[in-house]
Amino acid sequence: MNVEINGSPILTTLPIFGGIPLTATLVVTWSIMLLLTLFCIWLTHDLRVDHVTTRQTVAEFLVNTAQNFVDSNMGTRFSHYAPFVAAIFSLSLLSSLSGLLGVFSPTADLSTELAWAVLVFVLITATKIKTNGIGGYLKGYTQPIAVLTPFNIISEIATPISMAFRHFGNIVSGTVISTLIYAALGAASHALFGLLPGVVGDLLSQIPFLSVGIPAVFSLYFDWFSSFMQAFIFCMLTMMFISTAAGFIVGLIVNYVLSRGGKVTLAPIAAVKTEWASSLEMFQDTLQHEQKVTSLIDELCH
Repeated sequence: MNVEINGSPILTTLPIFGGIPLTATLVVTWSIMLLLTLFCIWLTHDLRVDHVTTRQTVAEFLVNTAQNFVDSNMGTRFSHYAPFVAAIFSLSLLSSLSGLLGVFSPTADLSTELAWAVLVFVLITATKIKTNGIGGYLKGYTQPIAVLTPFNIISEIATPISMAFRHFGNIVSGTVISTLIYAALGAASHALFGLLPGVVGDLLSQIPFLSVGIPAVFSLYFDWFSSFMQAFIFCMLTMMFISTAAGFIVGLIVNYVLSRGGKVTLAPIAAVKTEWASSLEMFQDTLQHEQKVTSLIDELCH
């Protein structure tokens, strides 16, 4: 059984700037974006107030779904992010599912997820600067104490990297597993029917009977379900990071408690401790604080 899994193939090289390789990732990605653009234009042209068509009903349903998705997770303050989140979700989902058509899936190329993650990182940084100003943004790297500045910088850089690798890893692992299952079933079919005597065995062993139908069952998870979940999680992380960057996470928690009939009481916040006798004491206090916050969140959710 020989199994070979390669990265995005180079289709041609554009003769500009010393030669720019045109990969399958670029071609498929731009094709999907073109199809999404044409689909949106088709859905939204000739909109009416009366005698609404089925096409317009579908368009309104999709817009309302995207808007409610963003509003429920970020709050109405961030409603303007709905088109961006919807675009990322659609592009991610269709890019992952494009592999079912026999073309190279753009999400199986790390450069695709890195590009999305960098774009999200720019929005996160812009939101932080808009909320706290340049000075406040830079000062945030020195909190709670200046000695943690290198770790805060690493944590900031790790955000887009972790988003990209998580999405890429899940998609590629599904592709690898599906490929191995397909190849294993083909080898099993060859070995099983090869037991038949004579010409019949030689003929039937060349036909991968077991590779028909069975891989489709696994495809329901590794292709359809996984593609949807990775697009959903990437968008959820995007909304969470942006809303947190604006310091709006408290507002979301308050709205959640009120929506469930609870009561919110904001008690005075004690002065934040900024001095410790040793680094060990500082990390112990930090651990106790994180444990307390985790327990409060657990109580809130139950």
